[in-house]
Amino acid sequence: MSSELFLQYLFAGISYGIIYAIVAIGFNIIYNTTGIINFAQGEFVMLGGMIAISLNPHLPLPLAITLAVCATMIIGALIEIIFIRWLDHPSVLRLIIITIGISILIREAALHIWGESVRALPYFVGNEITSISIFGTNISPQVLWVIGICSLIVACLSFFFKFTSLGQEMRACSANRTAATLCGINTRNMVTFSFMLSAGIGALAGCVMSPITYTQYDGGTNLAIKGFTVAILGGLGNSMAAVAAGLLLGIIEAFSVSVLPLAFQDAISISILLIILFVRPHGLFGSKEAAGLKEF
Repeated sequence: MSSELFLQYLFAGISYGIIYAIVAIGFNIIYNTTGIINFAQGEFVMLGGMIAISLNPHLPLPLAITLAVCATMIIGALIEIIFIRWLDHPSVLRLIIITIGISILIREAALHIWGESVRALPYFVGNEITSISIFGTNISPQVLWVIGICSLIVACLSFFFKFTSLGQEMRACSANRTAATLCGINTRNMVTFSFMLSAGIGALAGCVMSPITYTQYDGGTNLAIKGFTVAILGGLGNSMAAVAAGLLLGIIEAFSVSVLPLAFQDAISISILLIILFVRPHGLFGSKEAAGLKEF
């Protein structure tokens, strides 16, 4: 394999891997605050891209993306308020079924609103034939936008959870919701905000990746599987490990194209998920008790 081809696979793997990591972080944010595994997380990514695409012909691209992220955050809050908040000590199985049902509901609504057509936002800089040379390899500038913005999301979330009062309140809820309530923290609002935050970062990632991966009404399902695989691989609840696991999965998928048909690419993540669940269910970097908000 030539060095140019190696670098192309590497950049492709990093760009896809960091998207998977963002989806996995969305899983972890909600899981850490509520104990819920939200299988509708991939739909937030799809909604962000689709809403921005609908707004873009009428608004400047940055404004369309901003409004799409805000709209998706509102949808995330409504999901928690309508479907989750009223439940009284639900079982894990019940919550899983509810979030899967929400995912199907959102997907069917997206089908009726946008149809089956594949759509995409315009490239942030240039177009599909624009490229820049890095170490002799031509890379689309949009790939660098994906890597840069998603890395910024991770850095901002790290700062948020460590140094802001709201982030520390969410950490307190994840550690002990009863104690947090006794300290005057409104845990119900923290749960709602966790859904909003998870939806917002997913929507932003969906907007950034739309020009190179395109967006379709059913695209969230595959991302949810990849994101859940990464969350399990890194250790459920460990967001920093999710970044490493996402990059690992993305790079494995990218280089697998050189030895396996493209149709087998999705099977790789499923195989990794099954292996991890059988061999090391708490993940490569996680503890056996995936509870509490880990060090971001």
